Amino acid sequence: MAFTGKATYSAGTQLPELVEDVSDIIGIVSPHETPLLDHIGDAKRAAMSTVHEWIEDALLPNSGQINQSSFNPSPQAASTITVDDASIFREGDLIRPGESGEVAMVVAVVSASDQIALVRGYGATTAATLTDDMKLTIIGNAALEGDAAPEARFTSRVRRSNFTQIFTAGIDVSGSMQASRAYGVADEVDYQKQERMRELLRDLENCVINGVAPTSDGQGSTTVRRSMNGILHSIQTNVFMPGMDAIPDGDGAGTDQLNEAVLNAALKSIWEQSSGNIDTIVVGGAQKRRINSFASGSRAYLPDDQVFSDMISVYESDFGVCRVIMSRWVPTDSVLLLDSSRISVMPMQGRSFQYKPLAATGDSISGQVLGEYTLEFKNENAHGVISGLAV
Repeated sequence: MAFTGKATYSAGTQLPELVEDVSDIIGIVSPHETPLLDHIGDAKRAAMSTVHEWIEDALLPNSGQINQSSFNPSPQAASTITVDDASIFREGDLIRPGESGEVAMVVAVVSASDQIALVRGYGATTAATLTDDMKLTIIGNAALEGDAAPEARFTSRVRRSNFTQIFTAGIDVSGSMQASRAYGVADEVDYQKQERMRELLRDLENCVINGVAPTSDGQGSTTVRRSMNGILHSIQTNVFMPGMDAIPDGDGAGTDQLNEAVLNAALKSIWEQSSGNIDTIVVGGAQKRRINSFASGSRAYLPDDQVFSDMISVYESDFGVCRVIMSRWVPTDSVLLLDSSRISVMPMQGRSFQYKPLAATGDSISGQVLGEYTLEFKNENAHGVISGLAV
């Protein structure tokens, strides 16, 4: 047949081939959403070093704790008591033992032996029964008129730190593959960039929640990989489990299921010793279902309602209004209670997620997607975690 310049056979020589019916949309089912990162948002500034540091401070404490099991002459009449740390108290402090109605006055402080001398039942209040580990709340200090200034007391600012972690993935596309026409893909290299970026963002959220830094040589080396401490590893003070401290059993029967009593007890405990504002609750699927069940008993519908809603996205209590976020990477038995204003996920300066082309060594296009990030987690005692819950 003579050359015609066309890409088809002349009519009538044979039947034309059928065109394959393939959609140009590629479906991805693997989880890659990052709800916690989306909620926190972009950091206001970047990290400037592989060791990112910030400074924290606290006010002088206004409470102490009794540290003795026997009292002389009796728990109601004892006037000299041993405490955990006598340096917290000053002469003239008015204190309240526990939740009692008594007010006592500190008249002497012996720091060497951690003892304080008291005037019990100050102001005609009724003396309480003192017990070991009882909290002593300082109401305030009563100074003498014309007295000299008291000895200066202050707190020391503390430097906290975390390490940056490098996230990277390689890309290598042959020249033939890049030149070939593929269903749903206009440019194979760009498609691979998007896929690897989704994976690295997914891993970043997972590390922000569950990451742990190495115990030695945290800055890393050619043989030690540098990694960041995540939220779970950073919370040390407010770690709650049902049945311990002020946190009740989940349903009163020891099965440790999450309910409002457990959640509110944890929120109350954080509120009592921190000015933080818990505004974010992060849970996995199992505990999200438990939070949704809080409203089951009060849910009502009209006969013409056609939509059944079984979801709580905002939980409002006496201790704050909290956005409820469901993340796949929170352990199934845990609930994170966070003050999002004190959390930043920040890139190293100039090293937010980006594509870096590599020199070609053959008939292929090579590169890598990389980024370096760290978690700035301020005032860990302003956050909390409930763990050990039934799933």
